Amino acid sequence: MTSDPQDNDAVVLERHDDVVVVRLNSPATRNALEPRVKQKLERGIPELLDDPTVRCLVITGTGDAFCAGGDINNMGEREAPSVRQRMQVTHAWAKRLLTAEKPVVAAVNGAAAGAGFSLALLCDIILVSEKAYFRAAFPGLGAAPDLGLALTLPRAVGAPRAKDILLTNRRVEPAEAEAIGMAKRVVPAADLLVEAFRLARELAASPSSSLGLTKMLLNNAYGTIEEFFAAEAFAQSVAFGSPEFAEGVDAFLSKRKPDFRKAAVKSDPQTCSPV
Repeated sequence: MTSDPQDNDAVVLERHDDVVVVRLNSPATRNALEPRVKQKLERGIPELLDDPTVRCLVITGTGDAFCAGGDINNMGEREAPSVRQRMQVTHAWAKRLLTAEKPVVAAVNGAAAGAGFSLALLCDIILVSEKAYFRAAFPGLGAAPDLGLALTLPRAVGAPRAKDILLTNRRVEPAEAEAIGMAKRVVPAADLLVEAFRLARELAASPSSSLGLTKMLLNNAYGTIEEFFAAEAFAQSVAFGSPEFAEGVDAFLSKRKPDFRKAAVKSDPQTCSPV
């Protein structure tokens, strides 16, 4: 085993022969996708997927959270062109992760909220700690689901369950995640990384061409991923410019409950379709 993590790295890479553990390492933000984390993922994910000596990835988080989602304090400009441009950068590595020939295991050690929920479902197989949970979180901000969640969740659990989880913004506890097929199994917190590494070693020893072709067929069974991510970028650019999103962000930063009824709603026919 070789390992060269630095405690101050936003994302730590730990190499174990042909398996690499990708650990989000921003516990102060509960491993949110803050700028340093995003920059590391933007560069690191493609490099790992292009490395022929790496045969499997494991993604996890430091501390009591897997990933708390987007960094509300560093959202940037909310105008549609800026939002779409930022999402195109994020989509580049997210699509690579989803469509990679190499298997990817998520070891969900704690809260997976918003884009953190999405990140877990970009992986092929999810192991979840008994102390973890999943929550869409997007409705609480007046945002649209992103990082592929509206694509990957219904594929994992079916459209009716996905609608329930996304529209009600309720928590999905570990036992339910396993029962509905979203997670492979619930694992005691102390054993999570051991079990994830064991599974990753099994996958790394499997025929890579067979696994890659299987993933390619599964990913193309429901329509093109490119079309979906284009629609997602459109939806989020509309959501970020809405009064409801402004209210949601202000409420989050003010630590109060949002009042979406009082947010001024402006009708725009273009919000109905990206075409």
